[in-house]
Amino acid sequence: MQHKRISIFCGHYGSGKTNIAVNFALELRKTHDRVSIIDLDIVNPYFRTKDSQQELDAAGVELISSDYAGSNLDIPALPAAMMRPIAEQDTQVVMDIGGDDQGAVALGRFADQLNAEGGYDMFFVLNLYRPLTQTAEDALAVMREIEAACGLRFTAIVHNSNLGALTTLQDILDKHREAQKLCALSGLPLQLTTVREDLAPQAAALLPGVFGLRLQKQLFQP
Repeated sequence: MQHKRISIFCGHYGSGKTNIAVNFALELRKTHDRVSIIDLDIVNPYFRTKDSQQELDAAGVELISSDYAGSNLDIPALPAAMMRPIAEQDTQVVMDIGGDDQGAVALGRFADQLNAEGGYDMFFVLNLYRPLTQTAEDALAVMREIEAACGLRFTAIVHNSNLGALTTLQDILDKHREAQKLCALSGLPLQLTTVREDLAPQAAALLPGVFGLRLQKQLFQP
């Protein structure tokens, strides 16, 4: 897959963006010497990038996160270290963004630096099994809210409709047409279809751009 140096994953709460960001960073590390993942999900106390700290460390992926992630504080101060990898041209950067207006506003603090970079990929992570994004129209409304809050535009769609460990191949296939509808409404390409890694071989025979995911384990309890 072609991608820019900075990859940003945004989506509604519970869309699965953190799990995708971690898997994407680990995949990048296979072909790049320097990879950093920045955890800007400052409000979700459930699945956090820090849950994968040991796996990221073992792979040589640098994790940068706020000490206040999951604290529900009102836009807490972000560590200056988050700016560094964005400026380092030899570093691949993956950003995991919170799934509400606060998370998007936090991303907006990087808008000038990201625009000065000359390009980035900002992926909308779509899970059509979540309550507030069950249709393409609802998902488009969420996309526009995030864009307005952060001052940046999405560049592509990542289709991640799933029911966690209970997901079947048919569950994914059932939502593919609606994901394509969101692409048509937004004018953006479908960049990836993300599926649990054991389903990836079957899905790849039927769908474009399949990316297998290892499900993240939840280590930190709220």
